[in-house]
Order: sequence, then C-alpha cells, then structure tokens
Amino acid sequence: MVLYVLIFLAKIVEVSLMTLRTVLITRGEKLVGSIIGFFEVIIWLYLVSTVLVGISEDPIKMVVYALGFSVGNYVGSFLEEKLAIGLLTISIVSSTNDAIIIAEKLRKDNLGVTLVEAEGINEKKKMIVVHVKRKRKKEVMKLIAETNTKAVVSIADTKTVYGGYGIKK
Repeated sequence: MVLYVLIFLAKIVEVSLMTLRTVLITRGEKLVGSIIGFFEVIIWLYLVSTVLVGISEDPIKMVVYALGFSVGNYVGSFLEEKLAIGLLTISIVSSTNDAIIIAEKLRKDNLGVTLVEAEGINEKKKMIVVHVKRKRKKEVMKLIAETNTKAVVSIADTKTVYGGYGIKK
C-alpha cells in the first residue's frame, strides 16, 4: 500500500513540475525551466523504473500511476494559475465617453494605458490597450467594473513587452 501512495504522490509532483516547466519556458524563463526539467526527469526515471518492475503481476501500479498523472495535471495547472507568471494584454472596446472614464480610472492606478480610435457598427469607439503582469488581472477587471460602464474586454497572453509605462523588461 505504501508503494502505491508513493507512486501516486511522486507522479503528482513530477507532472506538476512538467506543467510549470512548460509554462516557464514558453514565457521566456529558460534557465528556471531547465532546472525544473532536471528534477522532473530524475523523478520520472525513478518512477517509471519502479512502476515497470512486476507490472504484469501488479497492474494496480499502472492505475495508480495514471491517477497520479491526472491529479498532477490538475495540481500543476492550479499552481501555475496561482503563480500567474507572465504578462497579459487587455483590450477594452467601449464608447468614446466610457473609454475615457475607464482610461482615467486605470491611469489613477498607475497602469500604462493607450487609447486607440476604433469604429463600431453604429458609432465611433475607442479601444484601450493595457499591458499588465498576470498577477494584476483580477485587479484590472475590478477597476473596469467599478466604472459602471459598458465595454467589451478581451485578454490575451503576451510573451514580451519592451518599453512603455508600468512594465519593465
């Protein structure tokens, strides 16, 4: 029974590390991602060698390994969301008057805001572009909501931002 628990827990740790490594590397954190990859592979090699020995006689190892993989994906995704590594570009499209109100609110909170002329089907619009650290996403959404304006908000992951106000790279 102890062996099953160890397989399960080790697989959760290994897959969680894999998830974090993948995210870090895609966000440009190559060194940290590579270091995590080293430990991930050590765990994987030990784990696979443990699971494969006698798997025909003890197929429960395979099931426990698969369950650990599934839970590890969930845990890794949860951790990545909590760490919120990286940058976002938030685009806000609104009427000209509402956009000015939103932009002022965001600027009061030391956010770099760019206003761009836009055109809707029936009227002129403005698009607000804001680059922020992922950790500030909820904060920015709350600020927008506090303006009591109508807006369409889209959020996209951003790999790198050079220059500008509020984010240093």
